Amino acid sequence: MSKRKAYYANKIKRAVHLLFYRRHRKPGVKGWELSKALGSDYPKVLKILDKYLKALDLQVKTVFEEGKPAEKPTLEQLDKARFYVTLRGELTPKEAKMIGWRIDDLAGLAISIAYIVSKKGKVPRKEVEELLRDKLPGWKVGINIDRYIRYGYLTQDENEQLYLDWRTHAEVDQKALIDLILSTET
Repeated sequence: MSKRKAYYANKIKRAVHLLFYRRHRKPGVKGWELSKALGSDYPKVLKILDKYLKALDLQVKTVFEEGKPAEKPTLEQLDKARFYVTLRGELTPKEAKMIGWRIDDLAGLAISIAYIVSKKGKVPRKEVEELLRDKLPGWKVGINIDRYIRYGYLTQDENEQLYLDWRTHAEVDQKALIDLILSTET
């Protein structure tokens, strides 16, 4: 193996350790942490790792906290971003059931996310509860919203406003969700 390949193989291994093993309250790792552990060429290391993960239907996902930057993010913007390993494709209904989600729980999450997106990212919890009561049994609504918050899909502030949280940004293609909802005939 050439020195260059060995150099990147070692960095990819260290990147996997950082991305797969949770050390903080939130999974994933900040860009500055990757820079510190891997060097300033960590974006290249992640690109190579992403190619390896493609065969496993996984991907390295970048989530920018202050919104999506221009087409080509700067190293400074990447240092502030958080990186996760997520599914590249989609879960089948059988796979979703195996991880503990019922189809109505997933539907409630999709409705909640779509509604929050439609309201420009912020909505009172009561509005989401009312919306979900039309679709789910009333006793499940509060339990499901608390579950979405606990799992990191939604977050709630002290004024009971709901927002999208880190996991939605990392795992959900919001544009595809909205397009799918809008293209479905009722």
